[in-house]
Amino acid sequence: MGTRGMTYLAATLLVVVNLACLALNLFQLPGNWLMVATTSLVAWWRWDASKGAGEQMFSVYVLAAMVVLAVVGEVLEFVAAAAGARKYGSSRWGSAAALVGGLVGGVVGTFAIPIPVVGSLIGACGGACLGAWSAELGRGRKMDHSVRAGIGAGVGRLLGTVIKIALGAAIWLIVAVAAFWP
Repeated sequence: MGTRGMTYLAATLLVVVNLACLALNLFQLPGNWLMVATTSLVAWWRWDASKGAGEQMFSVYVLAAMVVLAVVGEVLEFVAAAAGARKYGSSRWGSAAALVGGLVGGVVGTFAIPIPVVGSLIGACGGACLGAWSAELGRGRKMDHSVRAGIGAGVGRLLGTVIKIALGAAIWLIVAVAAFWP
């Protein structure tokens, strides 16, 4: 197999592996970062010192764009629960509890509800909701206020996950295009 054939084989395998990595986001796992890692490894493996930087399989700009999108996805997913709680009147304590609750709930939900994707997502959203709700109640807030803060946190966490997956899809598409059309 020639150099061109190896390039297409590497590109095809990378696109398939990155699609599996993208799906890991549904399980609250770092799929976007795994796409960055696999693409960086292929870029390093396929690097040809006889070619200029713009003639490589992946340019520095493609790799930088992937990192930026992955960072933005993580930040938005992480803070979305707190932002949702704050939007519905939560205190800083409630917002912090939503962050912690979302992390703990994602892990617990994965094992407590053994349905792929559903358990992790319900756990993360439910954990954010319970975290904000309990923190607000603990601070002496009324039940209706605490419930609103909890629902805001849960919805925020869900929205953050959707945004992270959308950014992961953008990363996947950028890699797919760059792999086949350098």
